[in-house]
Amino acid sequence: MSENKEYNPDIITLSDDDGKEYTFEILDAIETDEARYLALLPTYDDPQKLLEADGELVIVKVGEENGEEYFYEIEDDDEYETIADAFVDRLEDYFEIDNK
Repeated sequence: MSENKEYNPDIITLSDDDGKEYTFEILDAIETDEARYLALLPTYDDPQKLLEADGELVIVKVGEENGEEYFYEIEDDDEYETIADAFVDRLEDYFEIDNK
C-alpha cells in the first residue's frame, strides 16, 4: 500500500517597516547557543513573479518578547556569514545540490 504524502509548507507573512507584507516558506531552522535562525524562501501568488524571482534565501534571527516571536535582520556580517554557510551546507545535503 503506498502512502500519499502531501507537501504542506510552513508559510509565514512578514511586514516591513512601511507595512508592506511579504510571504515566505520556512525551509529550515538552526538553533545555536545564542539564538534561533530561519532560512526563508519568498513565495508568490503570481506565477510570473515566481519565474522572475532569483531564488535567494532570506535569513532571519528569531527573538521573543512578551511570549511573541519576532524576526530580525542579522546585522553582524560575521554572524550572518556563519549562519548562511550553515544553511547552505544543510540545504545542499537535503536537496542533493552539487555546486562543484
